[in-house]
Amino acid sequence: MHKLNSNSKILLAILGALMAITSLSTDIYLPAMPQMQIDLKGDVELTVTGFLIGFAIGQLLWGPISDKLGRIRPLILGLILFIIGSVGCALSENIAQIIIWRIVQAMGACTGPMLSRAMVRDMHGSAKAAEMLSTLMVIMALAPIIGPLMGGQLIKWSSWHSIFWLLTVIGTLMAMALLWLPETYPATKRPNTSFGKAFANYRHLLMHKKFMKYTLCVTFYYVGVYAFITGSPFVYIKYFGVKPQYYGLLFALNIVGIMTLSIINRKLVRKYPLHTILRVSTTISMSAGLLLLVLSNFNVGLLGIVIPIFFFFSMNGIVSATTTAAALEDVPEMAGAASALLGSLQYGSGILSSVLLALFSDGTPRPMSLIIGIFASLSAIVLFFKPNALFQKLALRMK
Repeated sequence: MHKLNSNSKILLAILGALMAITSLSTDIYLPAMPQMQIDLKGDVELTVTGFLIGFAIGQLLWGPISDKLGRIRPLILGLILFIIGSVGCALSENIAQIIIWRIVQAMGACTGPMLSRAMVRDMHGSAKAAEMLSTLMVIMALAPIIGPLMGGQLIKWSSWHSIFWLLTVIGTLMAMALLWLPETYPATKRPNTSFGKAFANYRHLLMHKKFMKYTLCVTFYYVGVYAFITGSPFVYIKYFGVKPQYYGLLFALNIVGIMTLSIINRKLVRKYPLHTILRVSTTISMSAGLLLLVLSNFNVGLLGIVIPIFFFFSMNGIVSATTTAAALEDVPEMAGAASALLGSLQYGSGILSSVLLALFSDGTPRPMSLIIGIFASLSAIVLFFKPNALFQKLALRMK
């Protein structure tokens, strides 16, 4: 195992924090969602939808910009947007206002994980990138543990507005931390093309079979992930009667699984092909998702939800890191745009989850379980699918 010097440790800490900013932005206010729904008089799940819309659109804009301007300047601008959006959320008085500010907040937050992935790819090849991304997953996994626990305690002593003021402070500290972050994509490596050409890279990426195979794998998986993130506060707190301050402990249990699998994955990527690791991990997540679907229909109690969710969610430690490294392997010259498109589809997939839950929620765990079961299965199946014919048709239509 490689020893890290002090500069490498600082770099890892900052990149991990930048990747964690998205999870923190969505997870920290989960315990407050039932109370927010009462105060704001609207479907609070749509605040997740708004965030994911801004996140998906923002990444598509920032990706080509980062390939033209480098990584640091977009990060600075993104964190400024995140701070402005967080202040807007804290001052919101109705559901429409907070949804709009969540979109602004997300269009800034998206630069963190997107450009962290691109910076890792700037510095390393696919196997080493997967190893480093697994390390970053361990660091960023602290956010979903700390976030709900912190949010649960804040609403115990204050209102949900204080959560967004805290995010404002965190965004400011992250902007200051960028002073220690080097530019990993120097001007000499950047393509001498127009912004229009840079955005045209998306068409090339959509027709790139290997890139899209791994991108669809993580996209389908994250539909299930966001079904849990959006639906679990109501399932655990309202349906099973878990107190908001204890909800964070149940959520943190899954993050312990992610951290453990991320540590294991650092060793696996040195011994086995990324595709093999992915097939095993997605098969496990599919099995857990289908078990969850069955158990939720038999009213087996809280443990019948918590246990299969643990095995499904824990695979995130492998799926996210390995799909990213595998997808970006063949497109180093457009790593910014590729990371943006992958991230846009990965996190934008949660829009589907939150909308489906808002439409079909019946007060039971079944809608959440159905979404997880179906999309965990699709995530595994896509790795065995040979898309040659499909991509040939797409290529002909896009010419």
